[in-house]
Amino acid sequence: MNQLNKSWSIRILVILALCSVLMLFMMVAGQSSGLYSPTDGVVELSGENFDSTVLQDDAIWVVQFYASWCSYCHALVPEYKQLAKALKGVVKLGVINGERNSELSAAYEVQGFPMIKIFGVDKKNPINFFGPRTAIAIAESAMAEIKKQIKDVIGGEDPEAPPAKDSICMDSDVIELQPNDFKEQVLKSQDIWLVEFYTPWCPHCKSLAPEWIKVAKELKGKFKVGAVDASAHSELAAEYKVQGYPTIFYIPAQTEHAADAIEYKGSKRTADGIIDWVNTQDLGLVPAFKIVEITSEDALFNACVNEDWCLLAFLPTLKDCNAKCRNHMLNVLRGVGHNYKKQRWGWVWSEATVQMPLEKGLGINYKYPSLAVVNCMKMKMALFRGPMTTAAVDEFLANIAKERGKLTSVNCDDLPRIANIAPWDGKDDKKDSPAGAHPIPDEL
Repeated sequence: MNQLNKSWSIRILVILALCSVLMLFMMVAGQSSGLYSPTDGVVELSGENFDSTVLQDDAIWVVQFYASWCSYCHALVPEYKQLAKALKGVVKLGVINGERNSELSAAYEVQGFPMIKIFGVDKKNPINFFGPRTAIAIAESAMAEIKKQIKDVIGGEDPEAPPAKDSICMDSDVIELQPNDFKEQVLKSQDIWLVEFYTPWCPHCKSLAPEWIKVAKELKGKFKVGAVDASAHSELAAEYKVQGYPTIFYIPAQTEHAADAIEYKGSKRTADGIIDWVNTQDLGLVPAFKIVEITSEDALFNACVNEDWCLLAFLPTLKDCNAKCRNHMLNVLRGVGHNYKKQRWGWVWSEATVQMPLEKGLGINYKYPSLAVVNCMKMKMALFRGPMTTAAVDEFLANIAKERGKLTSVNCDDLPRIANIAPWDGKDDKKDSPAGAHPIPDEL
């Protein structure tokens, strides 16, 4: 009897031990399901508390959309924790698991992870942060929103006002540039521009200032020379992926996109060194990267006929992805395409279901966005249906270029019928129009 009691006691102890281990495992798993703990100063947000916590709060919020499997999200953790510590009591930080809160991700057009948005003065239109994923870079964007908030509440100097007296542009030929007219003044200009991104506190920027003034004087009449205070206009710096100061760009005439700007990487930050770089390189002949809409058979043929590879992007309709969303995807492709400008690639795109015979031939199967890369000389192709992010697309194309990607056979002998359509006007879809592109009759 004693032996039986002893046996049961051992069994009970084993069961209790297993239960304890299981409970411990569940506790650890529960704590590790997120990337941040309450002690980090980062608030875990969800669809249930987002409106009341962020949108209805007067404070400025920096919000990161993440995924548990995303390696870039894990790499951002120490920087984000440091940011929370630096901005404590000034700006609030939050995180959203984009997979668990897919409705929020869709509402804010999150196309990849991590995605950082700053909910500032205008909570309905948060600012997308595309700059370096460092605490200092994110903090500068957040501080720019604080300046706007101060201006709105108590008035004072306009953040977009003319440069202060200590600006390098005073009493010189250097033009101080502002985000609100940058597109009209620089990108749509018939002139070639040299643009410096600087910050007032940067010692290297202060050293460059007299040299930059000399550059503007020497090149007057040939080029326009400008400067952007990145500390005040961090969004513009982020768009050009500025990671250090000063950063200098050569911007060709009528350049449409930031990806077409050419960064000066010379070792000499002197007027002579910069001018020599401009004069000795055939920069004016570098074509701006373009991705062509498939509006006809000729458009497709002319873009791809002389190229080794043709990339065809099939993007969601405007009902599923509005103009802002579509332009974001196109800008991702332009940014990646800039790396392949010296290679023989043709780049085209179409709205979903507009060129159905072509989609069927490539096996798109109503999945958008999708990318197809085709090499008709080798009769090979590959499909990409991953997230439309710069890193993911670039990795896919790099593997194809290095002949590491997974390829399947394709027959280019019989080109599917291509519909003639009016090009997209860049606007959102009209309510009375069922499709974003409008077919027009074939020529007789």
